[in-house]
Amino acid sequence: MINQFRSLHPINLLLLVAYTVLMRLVIFFNLPSELNFEILESYTRFFINIPNNALSPEANVFFAAVIVLVQALIFNRIINNHGLLNKPSYLPALMYISGTSLFLQFLVLSPALVCNFLMIVVIDKFLKLSKTSNAMSIMFDSGMLIAIGTLIYFPFMMLLLMLWLSLLLYRPFNWREWISGIIGFLTIFMFVAVFYYWNDNLDRFFDIWQPLTNKFPSNLQINYNDYLVLIPVGLIMVMAVIQLRDNFFRSFISTRKAFQMLFFMFVISIVSFYTKRGVTVAHFVLCVPSGAILLAYYFSNAKKRWFYETLFVILVACIQYFLFV
Repeated sequence: MINQFRSLHPINLLLLVAYTVLMRLVIFFNLPSELNFEILESYTRFFINIPNNALSPEANVFFAAVIVLVQALIFNRIINNHGLLNKPSYLPALMYISGTSLFLQFLVLSPALVCNFLMIVVIDKFLKLSKTSNAMSIMFDSGMLIAIGTLIYFPFMMLLLMLWLSLLLYRPFNWREWISGIIGFLTIFMFVAVFYYWNDNLDRFFDIWQPLTNKFPSNLQINYNDYLVLIPVGLIMVMAVIQLRDNFFRSFISTRKAFQMLFFMFVISIVSFYTKRGVTVAHFVLCVPSGAILLAYYFSNAKKRWFYETLFVILVACIQYFLFV
């Protein structure tokens, strides 16, 4: 199957649709009687109200699958356009769909899943930093995208750190570029503040930022049996890192910096969970775009067909097994 997706053959589009359905069969067989549709933060519902029962469970799961497929195709196009792999292929889309199927909570609509649209666009903009003479507009747009994502899901705000980390990686210091991203972010929230002010609720606007004062948890209650599915994922990522190390100095400088940027994005996506109380596993779908590139990198460079094909079958089998049990 991996060898099939190493090319851009049009039939792979149909195979991706079939693969998306296959990886979501478990949720269709065990459809909950009710699924909440909380797609916005409470401070956003103050001026945009979407009822929790706006979608039936069937519609919820269906639209989640459609969103994942569309995101995978956009993501695939961006990675191919920036040449992060050996050659253009559908491997990024395949790995993205696999990553968004790891847990049951990934299979339904969630704010984090919707934010992945913005995450993918932000990745595209950061990858363009090395190809432009003036990054102010890119950083301003990225700041606005992060602000919009924060209206949907508060932990998305932590990607503000990526504005400066990406500039450190790609650009010489220019104070205008460093503040343009923050200005873009504040532009969105200025309009939000004005709306709160017009409705005599400015105090509630200041409450938005209270999660930033949360202490990072010193102990986490984790049921490790629920995360055994990550073992094959972790194995593939370790082998991808080994390949990256071996090819590091033979790669283009832009490619090296791209993977460093994606590593920081992956880490920030994980640790940002502390900014939201009662966070669920669905939060970690934010890690999928940056992680999927690393998985795709391994399968794009792997040499022994019997080994990488078997490894992918094991990955899919583990995902299906742990979803059904």
